[in-house]
Amino acid sequence: MTSVIAILPNAVADQIAAGEVVERPASVVKELVENALDAGANSVDIVIEDGGRQLIRVSDDGSGMSRDDAVLALARHATSKIRSAGDLVGVRSFGFRGEALPAICSVSQLEIETALGDGAGTLVRAAGGSVADVGRSGAASSTSSRVLHSLGETFGSHWRTMESRLSPCRAQPRSASASPLCMARPSPLASLTSRT
Repeated sequence: MTSVIAILPNAVADQIAAGEVVERPASVVKELVENALDAGANSVDIVIEDGGRQLIRVSDDGSGMSRDDAVLALARHATSKIRSAGDLVGVRSFGFRGEALPAICSVSQLEIETALGDGAGTLVRAAGGSVADVGRSGAASSTSSRVLHSLGETFGSHWRTMESRLSPCRAQPRSASASPLCMARPSPLASLTSRT
């Protein structure tokens, strides 16, 4: 008898996870702003083009990452917040599951430019769930995440079904997702630019 139950291929599982974590462009903004705040950012700059279809960029002045950490951050369940089940009690960060960046990467072209205080910058380019290139960058101590073509047909039918939920030229839903996060911390200064 042929088995009815099958283990999904990684690419399919990643698309499903992306649908749970990153439902629309506002979800991408929320996840990236949470990462910025968890990194201790005092300033967060958000740029959105074509309602998030062409570009979502979140730049911050947080602690930045090493080259190894920037690459590892794109692996599923890679996190800096917890090491054991006991750490789940009293988690005081916005995110801790290690799902956001891999989910975003599985349905977009993603670039992460980051540097630690010593000025050694890294640029990671990834698309469709895989790291394509890792190089040097002249970035200062900070992180800038650019999500390109996040809803393009290249990345599967899941995103085509989400297309109907978008209002291309309206930044309001995107800013609504970031505003409560920034207000939760007294110091961050946030700016939002939306271009059509």
